[in-house]
Amino acid sequence: MGNTMEKCISPDKRRSLLINKIKDKGFVRIIEVHNGISALIGEKIKVKQNDINIEFDGFWESSLTDTASKGMPDAEIVGYDSRLHTINEILNITTKPLIVDGDTGGSPAQFEYFVKHLERLGVSAVIIEDKVFPKRNSLDPYAKQTLEDPEVFSQKIHRGRDVKISNDFMIIARIESLIAGVGLEDALKRAERYINAGVDGIMIHSKKSDPDDIITFAHEYDKLCKKIGRRPPLVSVPTTYNLITDKELADYGFNIIIHANHLLRSAHKSMKKTAETILLNDRNFEAEPNCSEIMEIFKEVGFDWIKEQDKKYSKEQKISIIIPAAGIDPVFIDKPKALIDIAGKTILQRQLENIRKVGFRNIALIRGYKGDMIDYENILYYENCEYEKTHSLHSLMCARDYMKGGFILLYSDILFDEKILKSLIQSEEDIVLIVDNSYSYHKHDIDKKLDLVVSKTKQSSYHRTLQPTKMIEIIKIGKNIEKNEADFEFVGMAYFTEKGSEILKKVYDECKKIYSKEKFHEAKSFEKAGVTDIIQEIIDRGFTVNALQVYKGWIEIHNKKDKEIAGEMIKNL
Repeated sequence: MGNTMEKCISPDKRRSLLINKIKDKGFVRIIEVHNGISALIGEKIKVKQNDINIEFDGFWESSLTDTASKGMPDAEIVGYDSRLHTINEILNITTKPLIVDGDTGGSPAQFEYFVKHLERLGVSAVIIEDKVFPKRNSLDPYAKQTLEDPEVFSQKIHRGRDVKISNDFMIIARIESLIAGVGLEDALKRAERYINAGVDGIMIHSKKSDPDDIITFAHEYDKLCKKIGRRPPLVSVPTTYNLITDKELADYGFNIIIHANHLLRSAHKSMKKTAETILLNDRNFEAEPNCSEIMEIFKEVGFDWIKEQDKKYSKEQKISIIIPAAGIDPVFIDKPKALIDIAGKTILQRQLENIRKVGFRNIALIRGYKGDMIDYENILYYENCEYEKTHSLHSLMCARDYMKGGFILLYSDILFDEKILKSLIQSEEDIVLIVDNSYSYHKHDIDKKLDLVVSKTKQSSYHRTLQPTKMIEIIKIGKNIEKNEADFEFVGMAYFTEKGSEILKKVYDECKKIYSKEKFHEAKSFEKAGVTDIIQEIIDRGFTVNALQVYKGWIEIHNKKDKEIAGEMIKNL
């Protein structure tokens, strides 16, 4: 259906659309709109007949429906500024030409002001009626309809024409002779006077249920225009004589056919029915058949487009989170490590909470050992069926098709503060690892080898900051690095941009062909390789891998002691 933000047309281009469409098609079909949502319906609605798409050619901004939508009577009570607000609302989200109901036009000075504003906004035409201010609605059978002196009205047309700067902007005279009951002859005399005054179009109005009078007028109008030597477009508003079709009206010579109040009237009836239904049933269930789906409204006004734009421009929406969780940990043999309970929630639950707090929605997890125990909603699952003979690298690459657009690697056995995630995605480098240099100060026993990191520039052991430091280039990573050589520990969180993802996949594919069963860095074979092995290979090939340092806000669950410590930390938060 499109969206409101993509609508883009200049005022000059829009202004010329009406007159050009009349020239191209002979007649145009116009629908009344009175606010943004009705304008979107008029903009987008199409039907198919005989394999031809039919749609409205433009809009009618009606004084009646604009004022009624504001809860006010159609008696020129609502001022031009309020009308201009509605007009702006319509123009802002549409691309079709707009014709504005100018009522009587007010005083000549007011009309000049209105013309200048409408033309500047890109409105294609204004229609003013030849009645005395303040007018009464033409369809009110009890209202007195007092016609303006045609000479006075012609002067108003002259003044409007003098201030407009574009030949594309049309001033159309609405003749009310048939409404006032003074007959066809008066209508034709007024038409001649207004054409000679330079009017750009003529509208003939009638409140009869049959179209005979307006058909007769159209026939006589053609004769009159031949005599004058100029035929401005002729306008019909078939509100009361509604059995005649648009095509028939066009055949009689009408160039603009306006369906002048039907969207407001239909909305009014539906709203009353819905309100009554809710009261009668003491609930809204029975009213649902009268209502559009919420998602349909979202789509109509372009909310789905906003979500797509958010996804396009937001790293959080674009980047995926990938959690390899296929391995077996001999310390926690009864379940996948991601399901270890820490103070009433699993590690994975706590990870997901922080991931979603930051705004990430695209989450993938690689299952393996007792994988059927991991069953959380809104996660894309991959299966590493070879988890017993492979390691973390193979698990990670099971989700390679989820790396498009960049991804964050997250080990399944770490708890972390969401601020670390936020810091990670703010980086611009292609491959960034979160590191911590406090590994040498651990007071609890470590019963596994850590992933240690050596940086290109030696770090000062006493240097501390509350926020991650500047980017640090890594030259070496692995488990077999001596503590006195290492600068940091790899936390188990890494960010790969789209380019970084492509580097990873390319290096992985090439190494898979070359090494196969051979030793690969610290791994006994390529299939047993860990993430740090492929990182080292990437570094060795000349690609830059950076580190972002933290000194708190995370803990890895190596053993049951870590589990207890993490539980106490969470309770004390």
